[in-house]
Amino acid sequence: MANLKEVKERINSVVSTQQITKAMKMVSAAKLRRAQDKIIQMRPYSQKLTAILNDVAAASEANADLIYAEKREVKNILIIPVTSDKGLCGAFNTNIVKATMATINTQFAGENVTVMPIGKKAFEAYKKRNFPMISQYSTIFQDLSFTNATTAAERAMEGFVKGEFDQVILVFNEFKNVATQIVRAEQFLPMESIIDENAPVKTAEVEYLLEPSREYIIEELVPTALKIQFYKALLESNASEHGARMTAMDKATENAGELLKELRLMYNRSRQAAITNEILEIVAGAEALGGN
Repeated sequence: MANLKEVKERINSVVSTQQITKAMKMVSAAKLRRAQDKIIQMRPYSQKLTAILNDVAAASEANADLIYAEKREVKNILIIPVTSDKGLCGAFNTNIVKATMATINTQFAGENVTVMPIGKKAFEAYKKRNFPMISQYSTIFQDLSFTNATTAAERAMEGFVKGEFDQVILVFNEFKNVATQIVRAEQFLPMESIIDENAPVKTAEVEYLLEPSREYIIEELVPTALKIQFYKALLESNASEHGARMTAMDKATENAGELLKELRLMYNRSRQAAITNEILEIVAGAEALGGN
């Protein structure tokens, strides 16, 4: 039978842990609400900007010659895994690392792969794997903003334009709801959503009057659209992180409650056994004295 003192210490420890997980759940719920509002507001803007660019490109007599849409033989790849800075969020970070490694092993085996981790957990994971790394953007979630996201996006875009990378892949968690995050591995560059040579020519649904020229407008808007797409992926990951942590802490709180029930039952049984043993010792002593 377990020692009463040991069981009591375990009960106190679990109670303290349960209080911490409850507090972390409440903090994550508050952060999730703000992060969810940001991504909900960003999605319509991103979708509308992409739709406008598609319409303008469709209205062109010829597709604009965009460097960001240039398709090359893929030899050098930049992969951008987006994780969190902290743990205690279930399989959130592990899923990104696994998806990134699966992408490298299945699609880019034998190619030159460079990793640009976003989030400390991604940095720690790929530092151990000895990949060439662009690490200066790993702490971007300490101050997540469009300006900081733009800096990281411009580094990837500049590398593609200069021929340093032939393809850029984003791996992130897409926010669906509090309990569900979907791992996405999307091609960031060369861009496919705006210019697609194999797509059938369509007529724009809206007539635009463009000054100074259609080509100039596209060349100016496309980099902006790419930066917004990058920032949107970070917002998706940020909201997913808080949802995953809220779910994990809720489950941890429930598990702590179940463990407390078992420990208290064990404590009561141990206490009952100790009292019974004391009574038996008293009775045995009394009988021994009576016999004498």
